[in-house]
Amino acid sequence: MPIIQKITPCLWFDDQAEEAAGRYTGIFPNSRIVEISHYGEAGHEFHGKPAGSVMTVAFELAGQRFTALNGGPTFKFNEAVSFQINCDTQEEVDHYWEKLSEGGPEEAQQCGWLKDRYGVSWQVVPRILVELLADSDSEKSQRTMQALLGMKKLDIETLRRAHAG
Repeated sequence: MPIIQKITPCLWFDDQAEEAAGRYTGIFPNSRIVEISHYGEAGHEFHGKPAGSVMTVAFELAGQRFTALNGGPTFKFNEAVSFQINCDTQEEVDHYWEKLSEGGPEEAQQCGWLKDRYGVSWQVVPRILVELLADSDSEKSQRTMQALLGMKKLDIETLRRAHAG
């Protein structure tokens, strides 16, 4: 019997659950598709999905379990929920930014936030940003914030230079 984590984010797609899970597991290391379930005849009057079509995809990203559900067009993603990716290097920031933003709307990308092609919001954040913003020297943290507000994809060196003055 598989171990189930206490809280698992469930992402509601129209009919792209398997595609999205495959894409995401190809971007993040230590990721995999765990299980795919399919719709049967039961409940067809509610879900309207053909028997045999993909219902849910259980997958892991960097060891974190997710569920993707093909629930139809009733609900759409919005920025009220996003997934934060903490990055140690600029190379990591660049990798996740490039891969996740591919095919997504350009206008949604600001301050490290982006929307992917499915409408899911992500924050690609260098770990050092928290330290720079939390500096007890408010002038340094304010310079960092000002630099942050002018960026789409975050640049660690630019943030460090702003912090240093």
